[in-house]
Amino acid sequence: MKKSFFVLLSLAIFVLTTLDARVYKGQKEYIEKCKKCHDNGEEIVFLNDKHTWKKIMKSNGENLAKLHLESKKAEDSWKYFKSKNYQKKSKHLKDFLVEYAKDSAKVPALD
Repeated sequence: MKKSFFVLLSLAIFVLTTLDARVYKGQKEYIEKCKKCHDNGEEIVFLNDKHTWKKIMKSNGENLAKLHLESKKAEDSWKYFKSKNYQKKSKHLKDFLVEYAKDSAKVPALD
């Protein structure tokens, strides 16, 4: 009994730590790549609920990239959204956007 409890506890800690790391990486990506166009970002992060962000960010953030690539105002970001770097890091960005969605009651630190 004790052994299975410790195995489950260890697994839970691992999963929570991994998820936390992905949210942090997504926050870092947002600050480095998105903040310059979206100022402090609160209007973007809080714009959608968790379900909507999941929908926007499915398929490696394809819908978010499409929104930016179809907007002439977002021309400065086109290179980023066409890059392999975006495809690689979009899962972290998704975790960050979902974690701090408007229905989460959490406020991200974007400094």
